[in-house]
Amino acid sequence: MSVKKHSRRKSAVPTRAPATIRDFLRYAVKRFTAAKLAFGHGTDNTRDEAAFLILEGLHLPIDEIDPVLGKKLTAAERRRLMDLIEARIATRKPAAYLLHRAYVGGVPFYVDDRVIVPRSFIGEIIRGPLFQGEQPGLIGDPAEVRRVLDLCTGSGCLAVLAAHAFPKARIDATELSAEALEVARRNVAESGLASRIRLLQGDLFAPVATERYDLILANPPYVDAKGMAALPAEYRHEPALALAGGADGLAIIRRILAEVPAHLTARGGLLCEIGRGKALLEAEFPRLPFLWLDTAASRGEVFWLEAEGFRRRS
Repeated sequence: MSVKKHSRRKSAVPTRAPATIRDFLRYAVKRFTAAKLAFGHGTDNTRDEAAFLILEGLHLPIDEIDPVLGKKLTAAERRRLMDLIEARIATRKPAAYLLHRAYVGGVPFYVDDRVIVPRSFIGEIIRGPLFQGEQPGLIGDPAEVRRVLDLCTGSGCLAVLAAHAFPKARIDATELSAEALEVARRNVAESGLASRIRLLQGDLFAPVATERYDLILANPPYVDAKGMAALPAEYRHEPALALAGGADGLAIIRRILAEVPAHLTARGGLLCEIGRGKALLEAEFPRLPFLWLDTAASRGEVFWLEAEGFRRRS
């Protein structure tokens, strides 16, 4: 990948430029801090963003930077890192866009600005003990899950992760944006799981007609109008269609809740990410037995609803 220059001067490594990965990490952290960048696209702080940019930019494993801090870099590697660092500051694009790479649960995915950078908490949950434990969890034996639907699939990352987590399941994934589906097709093809994943263009449940599923995943747009107006520059590179959830952020979620009972099997369930709308949702739907599932980085942003919960509400 080549990174466009962002000034009239030809990008070059100064005479006393950083020479090792340690030098570049320190330099990037200093520059990113001074530029007051925003994070949240796979990293949540300056050092982690710098480490990701450096390691992925050099095609090194991204798990740990400390073992390679002393690595001396070639002139070409130094120029590449300098270009990436300057591009991150000048464009305010998340590092994932500059590198066309994001990771969810250690699984790599291709990304560009046709999709939001994948960061859903659902990926962690379906790979965790509530769905993969030795004791029966929320869904029972993962090998017994045969049909999964991923709404608003975007890059296709949750569809791919679901195919890994539920080895005997067929996955349907719907997406309104034709451009986003192009990215999803690439990720599904690269996953080696294309025989079990069907990508469908359309609005929420429309492409699947009357089909029913053991598990429905949903990471819909849920940023409210106030939040959209205040988005940092980094988030404005992402498609607004994938972020904007209406005045209070719940417009798409209301539609999902209204339609989902017709698409769940008798023992099925909905796993849905909603951001910070928990209080509003509970107030509006007091009879629904939401089970809120926390992750390492979230509290009350993902709920689980079983099909039985919708029937009890009736």
